Amino acid sequence: MNIYDISQKAGVSIATVSRVLNGSDRVSEKTRQKVLSVMNETGYTPNVFAKGLSSNSMQTIGILCANASDPYLANGIYYTERTLRQFGYNSLLSCTGHELKDKQYALDMLLKKRIDAVVMVGSHYIESNPENRQYIYEAAKQVPVIIFNGYIEHNNIYCSFSQDRDAVSNAANYLLSQNRKHLLFLYTMLSYSGREKLLGFQEALQAYGYSKKEIATLQCPVSVMETLEFLESLYPNTFPFDGIITSEDSVAIGALKFAQNRGIHVPEQLEIIGYNNSQLCVCCTPELTSIDNHLSIMCQNGVQNLIRVLKHEPISAATSIPCDLIFRGTTKKQHEIKQS
Repeated sequence: MNIYDISQKAGVSIATVSRVLNGSDRVSEKTRQKVLSVMNETGYTPNVFAKGLSSNSMQTIGILCANASDPYLANGIYYTERTLRQFGYNSLLSCTGHELKDKQYALDMLLKKRIDAVVMVGSHYIESNPENRQYIYEAAKQVPVIIFNGYIEHNNIYCSFSQDRDAVSNAANYLLSQNRKHLLFLYTMLSYSGREKLLGFQEALQAYGYSKKEIATLQCPVSVMETLEFLESLYPNTFPFDGIITSEDSVAIGALKFAQNRGIHVPEQLEIIGYNNSQLCVCCTPELTSIDNHLSIMCQNGVQNLIRVLKHEPISAATSIPCDLIFRGTTKKQHEIKQS
């Protein structure tokens, strides 16, 4: 069954059937209902690609993420896809990994599918070397590009991101206000978000009079057990810190396990703060204090901005989302601090 068969059964021209499929107002309501009735009777489903060619829109958004098995990125994909569906858009997902050539290839493949826009979930797409962003700039010449949890300034690129630097700075200020004098920041990668978190930690301690040499930061693995093993290998005897902030909740739980194995009392001797306020926070004892970067709000806001862009409405190129510090059992304080 094709568009010709529908036109024959409905007794109208192929052009009329095409106008009905594309929602044209150049068809009377009586004729429209006649064509739709034939489609229902025959079970005809229009070819989406062909319809997209005629309307110049596939109603489809490409989504890129590094690893869909990562809980944080998986949630980002879920919030993005759900909000897109609310606006009548389908999505195509590509998991790119972290290698530049793989990210370039995945983006090129999506563009060949005639997508209406690209959503990049995760700040790792914004590499510190500007040359490694060139493929994103080239894509933005063809379709709008939305980036979640990262920021670059360029034509037709729109960013929705959390205020990571302020959030970590506030967390460090809390620990310092509790007379914690020996703080450690554990991070997993220096993506845009990772760099902002690191800067927030460094700036907070420098404001308290710490020199750069006195500020302790370590890059570590992302998983719970690998973080545990990493800390055990570095500190086989004494552990010189009384406060830890991490870039991921999984790293914070690894640090918590390390402390418990050493007989270090949390939060009395050591306070620990994670990041993302994930489900992992309530899966450990004591429950984990964590920074909530409001991923769902970030994704919903980004998709809403994308829809405005596709409707040619003016929007801001950058939207920043304040974070909240959610206190639980790994810190002495037990209530939420909202970021101003």
